[in-house]
Order: sequence, then C-alpha cells, then structure tokens
Amino acid sequence: MRFFILTTAMLFSFSAKANLDAKFAQDEMQSLAKKSKVQLSDLSMYASVGEGENLKVLLDNNGTKLMIPASISKIATASAVLATFPPGHKFKTQIWITGDVDKKGVLKGNVYLKGGGDPSFVSENMWFLVNAFLRNDIKRVEGDIVVDDSLFDKMRYDISRQKERVDRAYDAPVGAMSFNWNSINIFVRPGAKSGDDARVYADPENEYIRLVAKTKTKAGGGEVFADRKEDPKFDGDLLHVGGSIGVNAKEVTIFKNITQPDLWSGYNLKAFLSQRGVSVTGAVKTGNTPSTASLAAEAESKAIEAIVADMNKFSNNYVAEMLTKNMGTLKKEKGVTLADGMVAIQEHMQALQIPKDQYHLESPSGLTRENKMSSYAMWKVLQHLRNDFRVQPEFLQSLPIAGIDGTLKKRMKGTNAERWVRAKTGYINNVVTLAGYAGLEDGRVITFSFIYNGATDEAAVRQYFDNLLKSLLK
Repeated sequence: MRFFILTTAMLFSFSAKANLDAKFAQDEMQSLAKKSKVQLSDLSMYASVGEGENLKVLLDNNGTKLMIPASISKIATASAVLATFPPGHKFKTQIWITGDVDKKGVLKGNVYLKGGGDPSFVSENMWFLVNAFLRNDIKRVEGDIVVDDSLFDKMRYDISRQKERVDRAYDAPVGAMSFNWNSINIFVRPGAKSGDDARVYADPENEYIRLVAKTKTKAGGGEVFADRKEDPKFDGDLLHVGGSIGVNAKEVTIFKNITQPDLWSGYNLKAFLSQRGVSVTGAVKTGNTPSTASLAAEAESKAIEAIVADMNKFSNNYVAEMLTKNMGTLKKEKGVTLADGMVAIQEHMQALQIPKDQYHLESPSGLTRENKMSSYAMWKVLQHLRNDFRVQPEFLQSLPIAGIDGTLKKRMKGTNAERWVRAKTGYINNVVTLAGYAGLEDGRVITFSFIYNGATDEAAVRQYFDNLLKSLLK
C-alpha cells in the first residue's frame, strides 16, 4: 500500500507538469509583468510546448509586432551558418613562400601569411602553423612577411554596428587574417613599494604593440587605464598605460582591441618565428600572395560548430561578422563584404518561410537598432533548429546554459530553471531579449522568444523573463 501511495504521488506530479496550458502561461505572464512593472505593450512574446500534432501555443503577446531583437539576431545567423557549412567544416590559415632556400636554411624571398577567415585563430594555432613551417628547414628569412588579407574587404567595423566602440573581443575589428580575437591583454602589477613604477606586461608581446607605461604604485591605490595614442611614425598601436595601483593590489587586466588585424597578425607571426629561432630581416607589410608561391604550412580552425558556440555563448559580434563574411565567400572569391554574407542569411530566412513583413536584418550580430524582428519570426527559426536533426545538436550545444555558462552563467542559478533553460541573450539600450528552449521533466520542450523594447530598467526585465521561465517549469 505504501508503494502504491508513493507511485500515485509521483504520477500526480507528472500529470501536473503535463497539464501546462495557455491559460496558466498567459496568467503568469500578466501577473509577473504587473509585479515587475513591465508593460505588456512593450513586449513581443511567443512560446509553445511540444511539437507536431501535440504543439500548444502557450504565449502570444504582440507576437507579430516588429521589435529590435539585439543579440538574439545571432540565432538567425547561427541557423544560416549551420545550413551553409556542414558539421566539422574548418577554415584554413596558410603560409606561402617565394624564392629559394639554400643549404644553410636561408630563404631568399618572402613569407606570405594568407588569411582564410578563421575567427578562432589564436596563439595555439599560430604555434601549430609555425611548427609546420619549421619542417621546411628554414632558419632565416631574407625577405618580408606579407599578410594576405584579401579574402574579405577592408571594412573593419561594419556600419551596421553601433558607433560606440567597446574594448572587448566581442566588438573587435574584422579581417580575413585575424589573430587572438584581434585583442590584447595588458597586465598591471604593483611595484615593491609605494612610489615605484608599476610592472606592466602585454600579452602577446610583439612589435605591433608599443606600451608607454606611466603607472605608479601607491599606498592608497587608484585606477589603472590604457589609452590609444596616435603616432604617424609608428604603424602599430601605441598604448599609454597610466593611473595608479595599490601596493598590495592584485593584478589588474586591461583589454584593448587592436586596429589593424592584418599587420597585427603579421607581427605576431614574426614574434613566434623569432621564439623558434627563425629571424626575418625584412618588414611586415600587406599584399597578395603571388601565383608562383609555394605552400609551406597550413593550420585548420576549430570545427564550425565550436565557432558557432563561441559566437552564442559569449554573444561575440566579431565572430558573427567573420562567419557571415565566410558565407559570402561561396559566391565571391575576394573582397567579400558583410552585405555579401547577409544575402545568405536573407535567403535562409526565405527558405524557412519566415513572413517577410516580420523581420528586417541588416546586422548578423544584432549590435544595431536597425534590425527588426517579431517574437513569432524568431520562434519560427528556433522551431526549425529544434526539428532539423542535421543542425539541432550543434545549435543546442552552442547556447548558454542557465546557471552554468556563457551569458546565462549568473542567471537562474540555484533555481528550478538551472540547466533546464538554454537560450541566447540580447541587450542594447532599452532593449532586453531572451530566446531559446526550456525543458520539462516529462520530456517536452518549451520554445520561447521574449523581446522587450522600452524604458524599464533592464535588470527588472531580465528578472521578469527569468521568473516567467521558472514559473513555467514548476
């Protein structure tokens, strides 16, 4: 009898979850909005549970209203990318050479660093590329390092981005030959005693970056900053590091974007070659790889699904633009623009039969106020990604997990929604968005798209979205 009672209780709990319906969801949406002082007129929300014949629409509040989606625009970008490039697809970065190598290992010619549009090309990849280059038994280059950045155009910051720059990897400049997210880390540590110069380091170190360190150690501490300065005699980035740091303070990290991805990559190649004992006598410059050059080394990127995860987990606009330009290379061999890649996204949206009057996309990242989308249109993209087995696993693993990682690491932590919500976040001034999936213990999945455009404090809107999801998952 005791076993029967326990089983009945378990079945009742299961049944309660299985009876989630539209009335409950609508009531919760309205009740929580009132408590959070969020106006329903400022919201476009659409959500469903189940699939196929068992699909139920749970929420539809201004579902077809055009709104600014901010960074959940990357869901449409990810969908187009995964439809364009099969799982496991990789981009290639190459070193080509001209001239002859003598018996002493001297190359009397140029080294060409050719970018293949890899947004994930970082120090580990450069080491791999240099190690492969060393197997050509070249110990000295009596020529230049020429960076071939010609696959993409020279537009580093597309006009679709907001004009205000942010010194973070997610807002870095774009180039077919890019390195370390086109960003540098500056580390500052206090000196031995008050009045001493602080210790300042750049990572990675190379000739492209010049640091002018004027940071002091003070008993009372202070603030450390880095400003970019202009110097017509220097073709890299000149950074002045100033301010003060407490004598007992921990290391301070300053993030700065570089301005010229091609030269930045070339100088880093020179530095990595130097560390392996290969000297380069010439300059670092830009140019095209001649048809007479020979392939000397090649490095592959991470798989495309891992790069999409880099984009979505951390809402990286740089990766979004790099991937979009890569889609443009399928129809254009050189000088690919962001507009060329946006054609692929537009064609993908049309293939999914998204109503044309419910979206307008100019930017793949969403860092703009020009993008417009309804919550229903975004829901349609999410439903496609959920139901197409060819892309579903790759897309799902790219999303931030509530309470665990990415932009949802600190949200819904320690609640019933932790690990049960996987979603893309979005935010620009007066815009807060969240779209993705919420799993129920009975195996069903809620697909949701929440878009807010209004003046309510963004923290309150985020909390409203989180509370609504927690309520639906009870």
